Amino acid sequence: MSERNLAGLAAAVLQPGFVGTSPPDWVCRWLGEGLGSVVLFARNVVDPGQLAALTATLRAERPDVLVAIDEEAGDVTRIESALGSSRPGNFALGAVDDPALTEEVARDLGADLAALGITLNYAPDADVNNNPANPVIGVRSFGADPQLVARHTAAWVRGLQSAGVAACAKHFPGHGDTRVDSHHDLPRIGASRARLDAGELVPFRAAVAAGVQAVMTGHLLVPALDEELPATLSPRILGDLLREELGFSGVVITDAVEMRAVTDRYGFAGAAVRALAAGADAVCVGGERADEDAARHLRDAIVAAVMAGELPEERLAEAAKRVGQLAAWTVAARADRPAGGVPAHDGSPVGLAAARRALRVSGATAALPLVAPAHVVEFSPPRNIAIGPETPWGIAAPLAALRPGTTTARFAEFEVPADPTAGAGGRPVVLVVRDLHRHDWMRAAVERALAARPDAVVVELGVPELVVGRVHVATHGATRAGARAAAELLAGPR
Repeated sequence: MSERNLAGLAAAVLQPGFVGTSPPDWVCRWLGEGLGSVVLFARNVVDPGQLAALTATLRAERPDVLVAIDEEAGDVTRIESALGSSRPGNFALGAVDDPALTEEVARDLGADLAALGITLNYAPDADVNNNPANPVIGVRSFGADPQLVARHTAAWVRGLQSAGVAACAKHFPGHGDTRVDSHHDLPRIGASRARLDAGELVPFRAAVAAGVQAVMTGHLLVPALDEELPATLSPRILGDLLREELGFSGVVITDAVEMRAVTDRYGFAGAAVRALAAGADAVCVGGERADEDAARHLRDAIVAAVMAGELPEERLAEAAKRVGQLAAWTVAARADRPAGGVPAHDGSPVGLAAARRALRVSGATAALPLVAPAHVVEFSPPRNIAIGPETPWGIAAPLAALRPGTTTARFAEFEVPADPTAGAGGRPVVLVVRDLHRHDWMRAAVERALAARPDAVVVELGVPELVVGRVHVATHGATRAGARAAAELLAGPR
């Protein structure tokens, strides 16, 4: 095959991101030269009208282009990054444990994504969050029980794909049992094969059975499956396990190939080439390296690897063919469904109803609702890198909208005063935390606050592993929907 044709195949397996709210010239040019996919992030989104125009421009260059996004509809949101998600995330849906509701929420999201021109969603997160200290999964997971995660993963896949958007279960073979974030380093999953079969792999089997169109690899070292290579680069994990044993025939997509878990050991281009050789079909890139130089570097490295015999030409052609088959599925799925209008910017009624159902209150419930405007103290942990820094969170704003006169203070680790409630006066106090169990400084601050104001209500927006206070409210996520539901509970009927 000529070098030019190889370059077209190499472009077909890349899923690059870009900077800007309209496609740059290089992306449009590449779409005419074989590029099969692009991935969008919050930086590409202003509002629904702009996003729909962006995807229409891409499709004008290539009608079957795969337009991907990382929209989990929870704490990790891209289409609502400026406001916070109007739908609860996986952990809240797992807390309700109504698969029909999960399917409805995913279908509702899918309808919006389809109307916006999105055809592939890097969701659902199928990880079993069986390590409460996990710094990057947490509320992105449906929970710690493999069977619960499996039934909701399957429901989420069915709901999203029924709206004509391809789902992508992640992060295979499971990122839940780790204290390490693969954005920064290579996590090691020490579970035995028997435990993996009974735990991490259960939701992925369910996703495959539900007809999931894509699976995203995790940059994870799992010695029980491969002692040397991380999953993204492992033929044993992608070929023997995912393809042969689990029977998955769709597209295997890498997690972002610029993440340090793989680049620190194998290099940027080296990781991409090794992933394709191992059985991946599409290389996600551009969360951090989002320019033509990065895409060209990968494309040229893939071509060079084929020419050098390091990557079989047949493997590259197979990968490109699978990407094309997924593109054809999305075109057919869009044709089978009536075109919806661009979604409104005011949120999801289905999502708010689900968030209300996910609330859990323990302790002296008779103390709710609050009798007066409150003083809200929010404790801000280090940001989970998967969550956009621009995404708002907290209870103060929605509570103030319902109870004018509500005041607030927010403290990061080294900002907390001796008495965090000092500004409250005689008003009710609300203490807002995220993953209280994972942050020693936050626990100490909350203990001081409760010593000063034992009547304070504690609202947990993360994993409620540690329940403290006379009244404790768990939202199971820091979404706009969950915050609104909690604010309604605190404010009472209007």
